[in-house]
Amino acid sequence: MVDLTQEMAALWASLGPSRPDRGRVIQFISATSGEGTSTVAREYARLAAVRARKPVWLVDADLNNQTQQSLVARETDRFGALGRPALASPNGSAFFTIQPALRGRDGRLIADARLLSARPCLGRRLWVTQFRSDVLKAGQRAVALPRGAYWDAMRRHAETVIVDSPSADRTDFGLTIAPFADAVVLVVAAEASDASLGADLRDELENAGARCAGLVFNRARAQPPSFLKRVMG
Repeated sequence: MVDLTQEMAALWASLGPSRPDRGRVIQFISATSGEGTSTVAREYARLAAVRARKPVWLVDADLNNQTQQSLVARETDRFGALGRPALASPNGSAFFTIQPALRGRDGRLIADARLLSARPCLGRRLWVTQFRSDVLKAGQRAVALPRGAYWDAMRRHAETVIVDSPSADRTDFGLTIAPFADAVVLVVAAEASDASLGADLRDELENAGARCAGLVFNRARAQPPSFLKRVMG
């Protein structure tokens, strides 16, 4: 396991404290697969939860490749045991929709929010989501919604919401939800051969209306990583 404690502490300090009356949404995304976005998001979520006054949520937005809950479950020494699942929406909204719509055996529509649950750990300070991809039928897929109802609801419910997004080379899912985050952090592997991909993604995100806070260089060894060239206001 890569120890990112110091890096995440630096990221926490750079982003600054959240407002006491309103939670914030921080999205992590990379230009290409294999940059370590899920690791960085999970480690930041753990640090945020330890320091938080209210619950912190880790939203696994890579709906086709759910890994966060299972990985957290393997590290009981660091996260504690997972608690019982609950619906992951405070008001029945969702950040995705199923196309074509999912229906039950009785033919009635199944609400999108019912497919997303969350389980607590760290003494209920951290909640980690899980999407029920197993109930989808052939031809159905989850599509990102270009609206902020879910994220607004979560800001009222949690101190910090960390969003682990799929890489931009696989899907535009993360680009669609990025404008509704308070800050977007780009993750680049320390040994990446083409750093321009991160810059291109930054430009694409900003053109879409996202607030890019800066870069995290993952797995850096030779020198301390450079965090957040532009700090969120």
